[in-house]
Amino acid sequence: MNALATIEQRIAAALETLKTDGMLPAEIDTRNVDLEATRDAAHGDLASNAAMVLAKAARKKPRDIAEALKAILSNDPLIASAEVAGPGFLNLRLQPSVWQQVVADILAVGKAYGRADIGGGEAVNVEYVSANPTGPMHVGHCRGAVFGDALANLLAFAGWKVTREYYINDAGAQVDVLARSLYLRYLEVMGEDIGDIPEGLYPGEYLIPVASDLAMEHDTVFMSLREETWLPFIRQFATDAMLKMIKDDLAALNIRHEVFFSERSLTADQRDQVGETIESLRKKGLVYEGRLEKPKGHDDEEWEDREQTLFKSTDFGDDVDRALMKSDGSYTYFAADMAYHRSKLERGFLHMINVFGADHSGYIKRMKAAVKALSDGKADLDIKVCQLVRLLRNGEPVKMSKRAGTFVTLREVVDEVGRDPVRFMMLYRKNDATLDFDLAKVVEQSKDNPVFYVQYAHARAHSVFRNVREAMPDLDVSASALAKADLSLISDVGELEILKRIALWPRIVAGAARAHEPHRIAFYLYELASLFHGHWTRGTDSPHLRFIRLENPGLTVARLAMVQACAQVIASGLDLLGVEAPSEMR
Repeated sequence: MNALATIEQRIAAALETLKTDGMLPAEIDTRNVDLEATRDAAHGDLASNAAMVLAKAARKKPRDIAEALKAILSNDPLIASAEVAGPGFLNLRLQPSVWQQVVADILAVGKAYGRADIGGGEAVNVEYVSANPTGPMHVGHCRGAVFGDALANLLAFAGWKVTREYYINDAGAQVDVLARSLYLRYLEVMGEDIGDIPEGLYPGEYLIPVASDLAMEHDTVFMSLREETWLPFIRQFATDAMLKMIKDDLAALNIRHEVFFSERSLTADQRDQVGETIESLRKKGLVYEGRLEKPKGHDDEEWEDREQTLFKSTDFGDDVDRALMKSDGSYTYFAADMAYHRSKLERGFLHMINVFGADHSGYIKRMKAAVKALSDGKADLDIKVCQLVRLLRNGEPVKMSKRAGTFVTLREVVDEVGRDPVRFMMLYRKNDATLDFDLAKVVEQSKDNPVFYVQYAHARAHSVFRNVREAMPDLDVSASALAKADLSLISDVGELEILKRIALWPRIVAGAARAHEPHRIAFYLYELASLFHGHWTRGTDSPHLRFIRLENPGLTVARLAMVQACAQVIASGLDLLGVEAPSEMR
């Protein structure tokens, strides 16, 4: 149980009393009643909107309901005071014992504090990154990779059974371009003068070592062959090499997917899953032969002024119906994507999350329509778009990489600043907002660098225990001793503010998981770190507030229990973000 959940139960019980007394209708729906931390401490600790959301259905004035709730809750031993504010909000101030108990709760369950079961063990597929296997990952891919991985961590912590998946786009024209680019580098390795890389091919130097491997394994075999002969082999060789490079890049960020699903597999072997998908929709009356109007204001690459096979995407909220077949008889990208999501359904996923780059936002409506149609409305698909990353150094744009040819690679960024700054800062802004990533700022040791500030709070907490062992070597600060601490001694306003913040952790986890917004964890950690550092500074100026009091062992143990609880929450949050929680900073 957590502090907010306890008070929610007290409010629910009070509402039942009001039903019994006739103040509220017996059948009134209370599901929208919410409890939140107040933004201003002067207004108390928590605020409930109960009176506001129930007034209309109860045909009562909000303040009348709020006053009735106040009368009941004012007698609750956990509530120090209850006040009605504004049109009918109920502000509550809790007894210090509620916040002090939070420390005991955290010490009792450790890493499990904040873990939830709102997912109920249901399966959810999180597909993220899914970059074309045509070269190293760039910094834009990095944001989607970190976002998807942190979201997967968060959902697992909140009770879902998570599968992390990467969709390999290995069936489009881009892999043929990759193969031709590699073949050109192969000729270069074999001693031919290839001149400038032709426009339309990939110019990056990353293909040179791949070409060397190809030459080492096969020598001159491909030099005298026609393209139609060497293309299939070199295409597969290049795709395998790029996928290995991508996996290595992701591993540098400690990201590993359980499933790598090949687009090519949808039409390979004995089964044409794209054709099966189209036919299954045709049987539902959702595929027809017709013409599309040219899109207004822009060109759609899948639009052709001809009779063609179309999916009734508009039946499910899309702007226009979508083409499934190209004029040459091949399937559109959308048709393949539909088959891919049908595969997810066949594998038992009724909950799906796709992480898209900024250039795929126009794809959202059609994919949601596809999943609705394929699942008969039984499955849900959430698509999170990660906006662009502007890479800077001391405020100036960073030039492109020579190795990649057109962009700065993910690996270059990780190698320069480290995994932790990359992961934390990619989450320190909501995914749908453009992010400025300054290579110089993210390694600064200052309050203005959020990742340092949060990690430093955790390291500082551990330093308190090192210091107390030196200053008070005979004092028992073991886990069992902290569990027995007299928590009523934690009474300073700064200490209670820290406790109130760590009491919010279960609520933060649940809210972030439901909204699919891992950035909330990063924001919360910075706020908690700020409170901890602020209280540390107060202790510097006021010795009676310091964590270690040589003359008062009992108070020292109580404060160390608080420090341990705070450090545990910070460690748990950093773990969800995939960031190390160091015990000391170097």
